[in-house]
Amino acid sequence: MSDHAPAAGLTLTRRILILMAVMLASTLYSTTLLIASTLLPQMQGALAATPDEIAWVMTFNILATAVVTPMTGWLVGRFGRRNVMLGSILGFSVATYFCGDADSLAALVFWRIVQGGAGAPVVPLSNAIVIDSFPRRQTGLVSSIFGMAVVIGPVIGPTLGGYLADEYSWRWAFYMLVPVGLASLVGLRLTLSADRPEAPVRLDWIGFLTLAVAMSCVQLVLSRGQRLDWFESNEIVLETIGAGVAFYLFIAHSLTARRPFLNLRLLLDRNYAIGLVLVTIYGMLNFTPVVLLPPLLQQHAGYPDNIIGAILGMRGIGATIGFFLAMFAGRLEPRIGMTIGFGIMAISGLWLMSLNLDVDMSTLAANSILQGMAVGIIWVPLTVTAFATLDTRHTPEAMALFHLLRNIGSSFFISICVAEIVRTTGENYSRMTEMVSPYHKSLSLPWVMGGWSMDSLQGLVRLAKEINRQAAMIGYVNAFALYTATSVAAIAVVVFAKKRQRVAVAAE
Repeated sequence: MSDHAPAAGLTLTRRILILMAVMLASTLYSTTLLIASTLLPQMQGALAATPDEIAWVMTFNILATAVVTPMTGWLVGRFGRRNVMLGSILGFSVATYFCGDADSLAALVFWRIVQGGAGAPVVPLSNAIVIDSFPRRQTGLVSSIFGMAVVIGPVIGPTLGGYLADEYSWRWAFYMLVPVGLASLVGLRLTLSADRPEAPVRLDWIGFLTLAVAMSCVQLVLSRGQRLDWFESNEIVLETIGAGVAFYLFIAHSLTARRPFLNLRLLLDRNYAIGLVLVTIYGMLNFTPVVLLPPLLQQHAGYPDNIIGAILGMRGIGATIGFFLAMFAGRLEPRIGMTIGFGIMAISGLWLMSLNLDVDMSTLAANSILQGMAVGIIWVPLTVTAFATLDTRHTPEAMALFHLLRNIGSSFFISICVAEIVRTTGENYSRMTEMVSPYHKSLSLPWVMGGWSMDSLQGLVRLAKEINRQAAMIGYVNAFALYTATSVAAIAVVVFAKKRQRVAVAAE
C-alpha cells in the first residue's frame, strides 16, 4: 500500500517530534483521569462535601468528555486539526489551573466539566495525527508506541498526585499539570503543520443538544437521587421527566433526520450493536474501583494519600501487561480474549468483596494490577469485534458512538455505586446502633466488648465511629458486588458476537 499523503513531505526527525508532542498531550490528558480520584478524600474534607457530592468531580468530568467527543469531526472541519489541538490543550491547561484554585465544590465541578470538554478531542485527534504522520507500513508500530502514552498517564498521575497531596495539598496535584500543558502546547505549535479547515461539516445541533440534555438529567438523577430521597423530591421528578422527553426527541430526530448527530441505523449491524453493549459495560467497570477505593482507604482504613496513589498506579502497570498479552493473543478468536478479560474483572471483584478494613497494601496492589490487566486484555478484541462486520465508510461516526457509550457507562455506573454505598451505610448504621444498649446481655461480657465502652461519652463516640466504619464497609462490599455481577453479565453478552470476518484497528 502507498504511504499516507500527509506523511510524504515529513522528515524522520519531524515525524519523531510530532510523535513526542502528541504523546505528551495524550499522557497529560490520561493523567487527569485517575489523578482526581486519588484526591477525592482531601477534596471532600477541604470543600465540606458529602461522599456522593465529591463523586461529581469524576462523573461530570467523564460526562463532559462523552458529550464533546462526538463533536471532534465537526470541530476539525470547522477550525482545522492543528487549531483544534492547540485550542484543546490551552483550554485544558487553563481549566486545570482553576481546578486547583477552586474554593467551592460548585467551582471545582464547573472547571472539571470545562476540563473534560476541552480535553475530549485530544486523544482521538492525537491518534489520527500519529497515523497520518507516518507511512502506512509503520502504522502498527507507531500506534503501539502511542498507545503506551495512554497507559503511562494512569501510572504517573495517581502516584505523583498522591505524593503532592500528602506533602502539600490536593491543589498542587492540579497545579503541577499546568506547566506540562504549556510545554505540550509549545511542542504542538512548533511541530504540527498548519492546515486549512476541511469542507465544513454540518453539526446536527438538535441531536447534539437533546442528547446532552438527556445525559445531563440522568446524571443529576443518579448523583442527587439518594440524598434527595429520589422521587419524593420535585427536583428528581423534573429531571427524570426532562431526561425522558429529551431522549425521546433525540431518538425521533435521529431516525428521521437526513444527517443525524449519531446514526442509529448502525445498530442494525449485529456485531456493532453487541460491541456497543460491551463497551458500555467496559466503561462501567473501568474506573469504578478507582473512584470507590480512595475514600474507603483514607477515611475508613487510614491510608495516606501517597500510598493510595501508589496503589492506583499499579493499575497502569497491570494495563501495560494486559496490552502486551493482548498483542500475543491477537491470533485467538476475539471472543476468547474478551471472556478472559471480563473473567479476570469478575475475579478481581470477588477479591474486593472479601476485603475488610485491615487489608494490607500488597493485597490492594495485587488486586489493582489484576484490574489493569483485565482492562488491557479486553480493549483490543472488543474493538475488533465491534467493527469486524461494519462497513468502513461508517467507521468515524461509529467510533464516536463507541467512545460516547464507554464514557457514559463510566459516569452512570459510578453514580449508581456511590448511591448504593450511601444508602447501605445509612441503613446498616441504623440497624447496628439499635443493638448497642446497656440492656444487651452480650455487650456486658468483657470478651465481647474488648476495648469498647459505653460507660462514657468518649467511649460512645468511639463506638459510633467504629459502627460507621463497618456500616460503610458493607456498602462498599455491595458496590463491589455490583461490579462483579456486571463483569459476569458481560461474559454472557460476549457469546452472541459473530466470529471475526475482517480485522479492524481502533485505538482508545
